[in-house]
Amino acid sequence: MKILSLTVGQVRTNCYLIESDGEVGIIDPGDDADFIIRKITDSGAKPVWILSTHGHFDHVLAVSELALTYQIPYYLNPKDNFLLKRAKETAEHFLKISVDPILTKPKYFSSASQAWLGVGKLEFKIIETPGHSQGGICLYCQKEKVIFTGDTLFARGLIGKTTMQYCSQEDLEKSLEKIFKLPAETLLYPGHGEESTLGKTKKEYIQRTKNPAHSGIS
Repeated sequence: MKILSLTVGQVRTNCYLIESDGEVGIIDPGDDADFIIRKITDSGAKPVWILSTHGHFDHVLAVSELALTYQIPYYLNPKDNFLLKRAKETAEHFLKISVDPILTKPKYFSSASQAWLGVGKLEFKIIETPGHSQGGICLYCQKEKVIFTGDTLFARGLIGKTTMQYCSQEDLEKSLEKIFKLPAETLLYPGHGEESTLGKTKKEYIQRTKNPAHSGIS
């Protein structure tokens, strides 16, 4: 398996290309579709799906162009569909630029807790991790011991903000408990910033919780 991390958009979101056996899955294409397409072309791999870990604008702005270019399915937890629908409005509010609407209709997991996505011979399990958004998910490969956490958990023990009305700190803490049960050596690929390991990040998170001033970053 090969993982290529691309930093895209003004918010500097991590878009990941997971390549295995000549196929590639696309995670969180937040912007810069031409750049992502060029990297996929360079790899020579065949795109098989697009997935957003949640519906915030900085994780979805390149979805429509990629889905149209490759004619592949786009996956999103239906609980975040309301965020996808207002992604254009939200992006223009924060970025102060005009952006295209997200026209691609996502495919939904009938039961996210039982859903899997494949890339080549590898299987990735969908783990529901609400909190930062209602429909937040992580993508975990047990064989390769890697997890893509979106804005649920970041390196250095940082977590996603829960300041919006639709967020839930309680749900986020339950989601973190779920993630922290995975092997400590699992490589952590977050929605922003550098990668780490789950064990190290868990220790750093515990240290941060001892400080009342700890907060999320995205």
